Amino acid sequence: MNAPDQASREESRWPPALAILLVLFLMATLPGHVIALPVWVSYLATLAVLVPMVGVALTAGNPVWVSIERTIIILFATIYVANTIVQLAEMVGIVTLHPGSAAPLSLLTSSVAIWVANVLTFSMLYWQIDGGGPAVRASDLSAKPDWVFPQPAKPEDLPPDWRPLFLDYLYLGYNTATAFSPTDALPLTRRAKMLMMIESTISLLTMVIILSRAINIIPS
Repeated sequence: MNAPDQASREESRWPPALAILLVLFLMATLPGHVIALPVWVSYLATLAVLVPMVGVALTAGNPVWVSIERTIIILFATIYVANTIVQLAEMVGIVTLHPGSAAPLSLLTSSVAIWVANVLTFSMLYWQIDGGGPAVRASDLSAKPDWVFPQPAKPEDLPPDWRPLFLDYLYLGYNTATAFSPTDALPLTRRAKMLMMIESTISLLTMVIILSRAINIIPS
């Protein structure tokens, strides 16, 4: 595949960039939610992810920027998972050991913050690891996928070079966090199954334990 063809197939970074900014805005405006890391860490992480995205967009998929983007997203996603485990442990401790000190608004906003960030983080991970990442999927249609999407089952209704884009993985991440199981896209590899299991577990703890407790203590 020549350079112009590769540039024309390079996936736009606007959707994931806008999703990151919207989540950051949500985190900044939600009042009183539990945080394990300082707020400035979230801003730094956002900047660190957006810079290589801009580099990929401006250089039409330069391999160096693509590699930096992939490494940073996976790194910060790993940090997020560890941070979320700490947040959940702290919140579970609040509602079980010190229920009287649990502020309903704080628990509700914390639940929303964790759940939304959970969906975005794993959507970004799915987008980056499936079949080697967006750059590999754009240049090699025969790349082995980690998920199988239903669209290729009806090729007559699709463009000949159809491939999943970020919004497809955002939908996958949302479904995994709400249904706690695969819906339209099925995992094929063990790493895909493990990632979906971790996302479902985080979502389950957030929605069932934290959110239900917060609703129960809201004054009627």
